[in-house]
Parts: sequence; structure tokens; C-alpha cells
Amino acid sequence: MKINTKATGISLTPAISEYIEKKVNMLDKFFRGEEALVNIEVGRTTRHHKSGDIFRAEIRVNVSGEEYYAVAETEDLYASIDKVKDEIIRELTSQRKRAKRLFRKGAAKIKNLLKGLISRK
Repeated sequence: MKINTKATGISLTPAISEYIEKKVNMLDKFFRGEEALVNIEVGRTTRHHKSGDIFRAEIRVNVSGEEYYAVAETEDLYASIDKVKDEIIRELTSQRKRAKRLFRKGAAKIKNLLKGLISRK
């Protein structure tokens, strides 16, 4: 898994970088040995908010020709990173369940088709 990190409007400190690495490495279990490219961008949004800063974290995962994307905005940078990690995990698990469901549905159709051929004899 290759991880690219980009900071916009803030400086990327070693603590932030380490926190991002720790959170993103949890995604490795979804790829099952496949090579994945993970692009993460963290930063502060525009300065038009009346009070406080709003931090944004977005993640884009490219694996096996498929792309997954999640974004989160909160008042805390670390909370944004946690939230975007949870969203991308939700997206990856739903895709995995969808693929498994389609496979089982196709297998059931083939089984019923074969049963129909055998019962005709």
C-alpha cells in the first residue's frame, strides 16, 4: 500500500503525519495483498468562517482499477481524520458485501438452472 499525504493551508507536522499513517494502515486488511494507492489531503478550509477553523480531510483509494472516495469536515483536524477513515471503511465494506451478494445471487441462479435440467430427465 502506497500512501501520499498532502497538507493544504497547514503545515504537516510529524505528529499529524504519524497519526494519518496509523489510521490509514488499518485499511490494509481490505486490500488482501493487492497494491493500493491511498491519497490523503488534510487542511484548513477557507477563512470565511466567522469563528474558529474548519478542518477538512479527504481520502481517495485506488485499488484494482476501482476508486473509493470520502471527505469529512469538522472543527478538529484529528476528528476529521477519524471521521474520514470511518467513512472510507464503510464504503469499502459495503462494496465487499455487494460483491459477495452478487456472487451468491448468480450462483443460486446457476444452481436453480441445473436443478431444472436434472429434473427434466
